[in-house]
Amino acid sequence: MLSSTSEAQDARAQAGSVLRVVVHSVHNASSGVRALMLRPESGTSLPAWEPGSHIDVYVPGVGPRQYSLCGDPRVRDEWTIAVQLEADGRGGSSWMHRAEPGLVLEVGVPRNQFPLVDADSYYFIAGGIGITPLLAMVRTLPEHKPWKLLYGGRSLSSMAFAEDLRTYADDRVVLHPQDTHGLLDIAQFTALLEAGDAVYACGPPAMLRAVEEQSENWPRGVLHIERFAPQEQPASQSGSFEVVLARSNKSVRVESEETIVQALSRIGVSVTTVCQEGVCGTCETAVLQGIPEHRDSVLSEEERLESQTMMLCCSRAVSERLILDL
Repeated sequence: MLSSTSEAQDARAQAGSVLRVVVHSVHNASSGVRALMLRPESGTSLPAWEPGSHIDVYVPGVGPRQYSLCGDPRVRDEWTIAVQLEADGRGGSSWMHRAEPGLVLEVGVPRNQFPLVDADSYYFIAGGIGITPLLAMVRTLPEHKPWKLLYGGRSLSSMAFAEDLRTYADDRVVLHPQDTHGLLDIAQFTALLEAGDAVYACGPPAMLRAVEEQSENWPRGVLHIERFAPQEQPASQSGSFEVVLARSNKSVRVESEETIVQALSRIGVSVTTVCQEGVCGTCETAVLQGIPEHRDSVLSEEERLESQTMMLCCSRAVSERLILDL
């Protein structure tokens, strides 16, 4: 991740549109989670967004950090984000936890790698701070649309927005603290899942692994996952390879110890990146020819098999040559 002020400035320049917002109010969404309501500094409306979207917050001295928008997309003059304090983090969450009303932040425009697709009914599975993108989804669905949410956390006091979710009927929202109820029973929760339904899951790696294991027997294409941390990857089998840029008419050799982004920078080609870990999807680029070695945490298995796009910050090549739409 980016760590210095100069790197953060470079990221802002790469990412394009940067907005200045003011922290309007702050409250504790649970123990360890602070919710921040952001309003535009200029007093105008904020850009439109859809459930599943996130924004980059450029934390001074730390760099960009991504936070899901968890408010109501129909409210155009306020965004809500929630920040979980990470005791062993790299400083972004602790800085954000010290934010007070009146503080001006620089943020990016909303981006969505986790869109809410049309489905007959929805199964939402959240763990810990993974509730944030799903919260906007349940707030947006029409009343007649069938959905239910299984939400787990270490304890009830640690589960952000639990009180807000109590306003929904018990047959829609199940709060499942681990200290009193044990692990989530994903099989029971999804027992009536059918083709045409959609499952959305966001949470810690162990929970997502359990969801993926359960999904082996589900209809293809029903599972949608968002990760806040990169997946563990096996050691890369890729050595050096050639990257050809179709539109720029340039090429470069990517060595085994460097990323595609780093190799392209050597020939004066800048690629927009933020997380540099294959999580945010900012550097997703179309592949015109060749076979990528996907090492990101964004693309689904189906998308990896199709290999129409790849993340240049972390993925490599199986084939000797890749031709990219750059």
